[in-house]
Amino acid sequence: MKAGESNFDAEIIRNLKNGEAGAMEMLYKLHWKALYISAYNILKDKEACEDIIQDLFIRIWNGRDKLNITSSLPAYLSAATRYEVYRRLRENRRYEPIVDEMINALSGHTNYDDLELKELQSQINSVVDTLSPKCKNVYILSRNEQLSHKEIAGKLNISTKTVRNHLTQALHHLREGINQAIIILLIVLLK
Repeated sequence: MKAGESNFDAEIIRNLKNGEAGAMEMLYKLHWKALYISAYNILKDKEACEDIIQDLFIRIWNGRDKLNITSSLPAYLSAATRYEVYRRLRENRRYEPIVDEMINALSGHTNYDDLELKELQSQINSVVDTLSPKCKNVYILSRNEQLSHKEIAGKLNISTKTVRNHLTQALHHLREGINQAIIILLIVLLK
């Protein structure tokens, strides 16, 4: 038995590897709800979360003979669910508002105690530094100084539509520039 693995979990894994459908049913009954809630807390999309959890259990069943869990069974299932949620966030443009919300929540703040948050802020700042000067200026006025589009337009002598275009461009670059690890950290921090 591996560290952190209960006798019951070890038995379920052993029975899964032996192809016992009852073990799969037990695994599903014990963990489906918690995994669904975990995914839903991030995505807020019932159907997508149901699909994620169903796909996870199908993959486990189809790969049961090669199943190699090095942590506890609940930790393994939770990590697999989070991975799939993050993959969906990265790949599905429908979830861009969630990623934008996470970026916005941290973009204007600099008083973090945790080293991870400081590193995250540093990476966001690095991406912002790659923006064109006008785009960067609009982004900073919006996020750091929290000026409205109209106030930014007046201050920079540009139209509000131009302000919106610069902010759209800035958020696009931030989404592209933030890698998987940062998105994972953002989701964990904003739970």
